[in-house]
Amino acid sequence: MAQGATGITLALTPSKDPTLLQEAGTALAQELSKRLDLPIKLYVAADYAGVIEALRNGTVDLAFVHPVAYVLAHREARARILVKSIRGGSATYTARFFVLKEGGPRTLDDLRGKTIAFVDPASTSGYIYPMVFLMKRGLVKGKDPKTFFKDAVFSGAHDAVLHAVLRRQVDVAVSYPHAPDTLLKDPAQRAQLTFIAETPPIPNDGACVRDGLAPDLVQRLKAALLSLNDPVGRPLLKRLYAVDGLAEATDVDFDPVREAVDLLGLAPPRR
Repeated sequence: MAQGATGITLALTPSKDPTLLQEAGTALAQELSKRLDLPIKLYVAADYAGVIEALRNGTVDLAFVHPVAYVLAHREARARILVKSIRGGSATYTARFFVLKEGGPRTLDDLRGKTIAFVDPASTSGYIYPMVFLMKRGLVKGKDPKTFFKDAVFSGAHDAVLHAVLRRQVDVAVSYPHAPDTLLKDPAQRAQLTFIAETPPIPNDGACVRDGLAPDLVQRLKAALLSLNDPVGRPLLKRLYAVDGLAEATDVDFDPVREAVDLLGLAPPRR
């Protein structure tokens, strides 16, 4: 279901356990539905590519997307960014290389010949920026992580890469800075992790609309999203993606991400 008499469809990009995301997304969708006076159907995608494809084929109208997914959706489907997330007063974040405090690697050079867990090939903090970071330092050659690491795996979600380190299945994992605090419920697990490197700033994730959506509806959606910066909306945003608030966004905000996308030659997979 996309826009029409029956309402709109909201897509969520996976970043944690699908059940938790479904629950948090349902609560947010219900509140947005009240504010818009429109029914909202929720779609939790299996992966990042699923959100891009849904925007391209018009099966969703509004989507919460990470920065790379937005850049690819804009390029491939003419998606338009509406708002960006604010966390800790900032509209940017970084990616960190997480390891075990006890017995884990201590420096980037220590990672040579080790095993790394990435999130997803289209994840900004879970793959793109860490790869560009390693390439610019001459550690990874020719876009192939195995020129530096013994092995590289994609775990599919940010919580999964952290658990891979905790279970000693890999030596290092990449994710956003507050991932351990928001995704690991056990304080003892959080205490086992530290980070040994951090990328330059990355524009925060946000929400975009598909091409062809009626201009008046686009403005209503934007206003409704920004209205969530109130005492009712903020807890829903926090529960969904650990967001403190939303701010107006423009396409140019994501130019640094385009540079990284071009460096890696990324394109959304066709389905």
